[in-house]
Amino acid sequence: MRTVIPAPILPAYDGPCIASLIPMLWSRSVSERPAWFPESVWEAKQVVLFVVDGLGWEQVLRYKDSLKTISTGQGTKITSVAPTTTAVALTSLTTGFSPTIHGLMGYRLSVGTDEVLNVLHWRINGKDARSTLPPYSFQPIPAFRGSKVPVVVKSGFPSSGFTSAHLQGAVFHTWQMPSVIGVEVSELLSKGETFIYVYYDGIDKVAHEWGLDSHYKAELKACDGIVEELIERLPKGCALVLTSDHGQVQVDQPVIVPDSNIMDMVSFISGEGRFRWLHANQGAQKQLLEYTTDLFSDVAWVMSRDELVQSEWFGKQASKQFVERLGDVALVSHEPVAFMDPGDIREMQLLARHGSLTAAEMWVPLLSWFAE
Repeated sequence: MRTVIPAPILPAYDGPCIASLIPMLWSRSVSERPAWFPESVWEAKQVVLFVVDGLGWEQVLRYKDSLKTISTGQGTKITSVAPTTTAVALTSLTTGFSPTIHGLMGYRLSVGTDEVLNVLHWRINGKDARSTLPPYSFQPIPAFRGSKVPVVVKSGFPSSGFTSAHLQGAVFHTWQMPSVIGVEVSELLSKGETFIYVYYDGIDKVAHEWGLDSHYKAELKACDGIVEELIERLPKGCALVLTSDHGQVQVDQPVIVPDSNIMDMVSFISGEGRFRWLHANQGAQKQLLEYTTDLFSDVAWVMSRDELVQSEWFGKQASKQFVERLGDVALVSHEPVAFMDPGDIREMQLLARHGSLTAAEMWVPLLSWFAE
């Protein structure tokens, strides 16, 4: 019996997608409300956008018992972007543009003939790249359409290279412990701020380290408590909006290690475990695609760079500079597997993952609460 391969869930960049969320929030007073955008938020005087890293729509439905408050939100599911990884998705969320425009295309991103930038840590070969590859010029689009938006994030985040790349122009308010997030937001609202961006990474971190079991459920309850407090602190006419950058997939199988034939055909590897880019040696592109298709098509969508760009997985208007940051062949998992990058051994330790275009990773919540 032949295995039925699921179709990837393509991002809706011009519709219900995290890349469309900020533009919709900014155009509430001048544009017609799309059906996917919460009606109460359209009329709100103040809006708090709470971005919960790593909480997919399927997880919201599956773990309702641990998300008693979040489960009461009004809304629906929307898509993330491709790949479904934090560096790409948060940049699309804050700038309002697809990856083809902002150019941050993965956790490990090709930036030269054989150099790979770790985007989250902004390092190349373990060395700080902020001076050689300034985040502001590498990703020049300001966040929030250039407005000075108050951003509430964990202490230490504002000084990072990735924060500089995707939150340019923001005004930072930091917290040491999650217990004070509600207090910080409440004080900003009382000062008359009309839009506040809040980012919380706990769920994603716990999922990576412990998977989607008891530790994960405990973290879900903790995050749910933050949402409950935020709702309680909303002044009249204020809306709380919750969304995420991606969902999660439990990967219990051993990471797939590229064999010697693959390594002989590639110069280096980039991307992430569930959206792995193979950079072929000169003249080896066709052979590499054919070989990996035969080897991995039962567990992954194996596609060439040109196929993905032409299919607009990453959005429209892909520039030459953008295309050069991609590999020649992509291994995009549709089964619970991940592909190893010998240049990043640490990633092999992750239990829950994301990056691909399966339902569990691509669909994220768009939920809201309004204070009457």
